[in-house]
Amino acid sequence: MTPHVSVVVPVYNEAENVSELQRELASALKEISHEILFVDDGSRDRTVDQINRTSSVRVLEFEKNTGQSAAIYAGLMAAHGHILVLIDGDLQNDPNDIPRLLAEIDKGADLVCGYRANRKDTWFKRMQSQIANSVRSRFTKDGVRDTGCTLKAMRRECVEALVPFHGMHRFIPALIKGFGYKITEIPVNHRARLHGFSKYSFGNRALHATIDMFGVRWLLGRQIKIRVKPGR
Repeated sequence: MTPHVSVVVPVYNEAENVSELQRELASALKEISHEILFVDDGSRDRTVDQINRTSSVRVLEFEKNTGQSAAIYAGLMAAHGHILVLIDGDLQNDPNDIPRLLAEIDKGADLVCGYRANRKDTWFKRMQSQIANSVRSRFTKDGVRDTGCTLKAMRRECVEALVPFHGMHRFIPALIKGFGYKITEIPVNHRARLHGFSKYSFGNRALHATIDMFGVRWLLGRQIKIRVKPGR
């Protein structure tokens, strides 16, 4: 049977986190038909070995590390559910927020983006994220305050708006909104990282994000929007 919800989890060297995350996801979704799809982005530790492959769990393994955007895109393409949920594999997103995202879909939203109201990160990371989000939102006109929050839920048809490129994950709202879909935001819980460390730093993403921003703005301005007249 096709599950109602597919939860896509991109993971890279998260061996200490995936078992607990899987347990929390199962608990949060116990009343909902679902599948969990872990996309392993070429982990060099025992991440894949720590995943309990039950009937509702699938694992997609990359041969080598390709990046978060690749893992997210591949997971969304491979998911079977009617509603697709994205969540980080580091336990900083709270699976208990997923039913709240789904409730917004039921109210009519096509894409629901979580924003971290009380981030458990360093002041420098919060500051750089706030600046980057402000610039990006103003430039791409996506109206989203925290695109760095992976926790999102979308109707399956929204995937057609996505274009696979390195850095795509930062522009999911802009691309989907550009296709005419309805977007909303809700505050979500954010937790401190207990195990492992962040794979991304300001230095390795700022320049690329800026270049990507101009590219996405160009793409949105060049979209072909077709409206077919209703049949007579």
